[in-house]
Amino acid sequence: MPLGSAHRLVPEATFIDPDPDADRGVAEAVFEALGTFSPSLAGTSDPLAQSFGLFEVGIDGLGPLWGSEPVLIERLASAVTTALPGLPGGGSLRPRTGVAGTHFAATVAAMAARPDTPIVIPTGEDAAFLADRPSGLLTRDPDVRARLTRFGLRRIGAVAELPRSALIARFGDEGAWLHARARGEETDPFRARKATERLGLALPIEPPVEELEPLRFVLHRLVAALTGQLAARGLAADRAILTLELDLAFAPAGTSPRIEVEQRFPEPTADPEAVERLLFARLEREPPPAAVGRLDLELRGTTPAAGQQLPLFVPQAARTARLGWQLARLALTYGEDRIRRVALTDPEAPLPEHRWSWQTVGLGEDGRDGSPA
Repeated sequence: MPLGSAHRLVPEATFIDPDPDADRGVAEAVFEALGTFSPSLAGTSDPLAQSFGLFEVGIDGLGPLWGSEPVLIERLASAVTTALPGLPGGGSLRPRTGVAGTHFAATVAAMAARPDTPIVIPTGEDAAFLADRPSGLLTRDPDVRARLTRFGLRRIGAVAELPRSALIARFGDEGAWLHARARGEETDPFRARKATERLGLALPIEPPVEELEPLRFVLHRLVAALTGQLAARGLAADRAILTLELDLAFAPAGTSPRIEVEQRFPEPTADPEAVERLLFARLEREPPPAAVGRLDLELRGTTPAAGQQLPLFVPQAARTARLGWQLARLALTYGEDRIRRVALTDPEAPLPEHRWSWQTVGLGEDGRDGSPA
């Protein structure tokens, strides 16, 4: 609901601005940590998805590599804990773990588990574990849940005891699905997620250089090679990670040997000229403190490149996209605190100043909508 409506309903509540990019980054970090143990991963990094925060790992056949199930579970939990952010008051988040033969039983086990006490269901006992659980867990449909309650089927075990034909007669195809789930049969085949694709390339610089123009020549080669691969695959990237390895022979004491810069794009792109200009503007704003001996560029957040329908009678069809890149370069030149967009946040807010907010430009999805300041 709009923020103004929520505030009127609960005026004493504290509202925290969402940060989808940060949530998505944490989820990707968890997937990367789990990927070191198993190639079979499922889940989503979309913060708006209902299953966000649920990570599935296929562990069949991993015993000889990582140890028995208890040892593997502890290693997975430790890896996830390391990838998750710390709590504001100190301490760390701990995942809840469930192991079972079916997707549904493993999810219910994880819901019932404590952070430091995983639930492992022995092979073939999924139905026995589910028998005493509420029948509402079998479906997300509120109407089906209500009908199960009216029929007195409050536990999953009661649903499992009914004939399959009786459930089909009452619920149609949904009844067959309920019956299979209640009896511990697999209804949701494991579908491994496609890992986020990253493209990276590095070039050494001999001898190390301090001037920006030679760096631009190397940067041009890196950008051209990586964006060429993106274009060939029909992809676009939403951010770049530029890493500079410095030669500290004549550098001041305390200079870090490695500088990493993350630059988000106003929109996913595979345009080499746009990427190069934005990254070079970043270097001009923050020149390296010592000679650079190696340049490493990685493009992340790859998604299928989206085309744009050109109108017949309106000139400059891509003016909005070009405006975003121009504002991003202005922000790098004059400071991100001096260039802003105006974005509508809650048109129904009682106070006019609460209906809009300032947004940064060129640094992520937050600033893609709105009018330039």
